[in-house]
Amino acid sequence: MPLYESVFIARNDITQAQVDAVADQVTTILGEQGGEVKKREYWGLRGLAYRIKKNRKGHYMLLGIDASPAAMQEVERQLGLNEDVLRVLTLRIEAIDEAPSAILSRRGEERDRDRGFRGPRPPGRFTSGRRDRGDEREEFRARPRDEVDPSTGGEE
Repeated sequence: MPLYESVFIARNDITQAQVDAVADQVTTILGEQGGEVKKREYWGLRGLAYRIKKNRKGHYMLLGIDASPAAMQEVERQLGLNEDVLRVLTLRIEAIDEAPSAILSRRGEERDRDRGFRGPRPPGRFTSGRRDRGDEREEFRARPRDEVDPSTGGEE
């Protein structure tokens, strides 16, 4: 049977348990038609790039599916009818990768990274100018008023 990856986005005001229930519903539909879910990843509550049905965030779920095309059509139809599901994307793939997806592996890297010291600050141009840092370069030093020529607008 062909292999598919399906990602659906659920509304942000439902719980993670309810998102898992939607995924269980997909598993049940596939089981009735001879297919199965081989991979299941919950990506969490993430911000959307734009509003979808008045939602700014959504629960993301990835499913790796081994099923017939008719079973996948039924799954997409059922997900389209479910009011909690905002969007569905299903792709036919060659093989289901058992390793964590790029989303989950990147999230793990973010947790491992040290958020402390990021190195010395670059000089001058990245400061807001509100704090007195004592920049000694001539172009950043304020000149006294008596040195500024009013007829040239400050240029000598």
